[in-house]
Amino acid sequence: MPSGSADISSILDRILDAATDNLRIAKILVQMGLDPNNVTYDAIFNRLLEIFIHNITFANLFAAVGAGFFVATLLMRTMVPLRVANMVGCAFFAVFGALTANVATFLLYLLLLPINALRLRQMLKLVKKARHATEGDMSIEWLKPFMTERKYRRGDTLFKLRDPAKEMFLTVTGKFLVKEINVEIGPGALMGELGFLTPDNRRTGTVECIEDGQVLTITYDRLLEIYFQDPQFGYYFLVLTSQRLLQNIDRLQKQLASERAATTNRIA
Repeated sequence: MPSGSADISSILDRILDAATDNLRIAKILVQMGLDPNNVTYDAIFNRLLEIFIHNITFANLFAAVGAGFFVATLLMRTMVPLRVANMVGCAFFAVFGALTANVATFLLYLLLLPINALRLRQMLKLVKKARHATEGDMSIEWLKPFMTERKYRRGDTLFKLRDPAKEMFLTVTGKFLVKEINVEIGPGALMGELGFLTPDNRRTGTVECIEDGQVLTITYDRLLEIYFQDPQFGYYFLVLTSQRLLQNIDRLQKQLASERAATTNRIA
């Protein structure tokens, strides 16, 4: 045997001998059915194995499996599999309570089953809504009750570039012009949503009314509340702003391409 292994073995033996000299540890060993004066690693292992086998019952097997599923929930990062594992664990513990005639345990985990099932159903619905939002199927009609009406006449300015941004607009009637990029906005469009995302909450353009119309407005404070309360709207809002930014990038690329073409023609 290598000297290193012998040293470790001797150290462990000394630790074990010192432990058996402790009265508290000696009492524990006696309660486990071991002789404090003759304690070996084989004796401890065999006794623990004997206790384990002796206590294995049909009910305890259900408890052990249920505990395994509960431990698994601590390692999961996503809610859907976590809820499923929690439900399975509750089912096993409920059976354990029934087999051992432990009414409290049985009722507790039986009650947790429908609660987890409800939360799982809600989570699956949110996932489904988020998928619909990415496909553009979501309507923001439900947002109108949270908005206030405002009317504009031709020539009115809704907001200017770099103005402080505090609200978002939904056009109902009329036409509006984003002056910096010369883009017209008709009914049913959102305006001013990018100011909600800028670090200093400043307007990214100037919007002027070019045809009498009506808009609905909502403050950023109220919008922030809805954003966190309804994940469907939050996801939709992110998709909406991403599309707007991509449209702006595409528009700028086309303008640059046309300017380069014009410059090339003048040189030619």
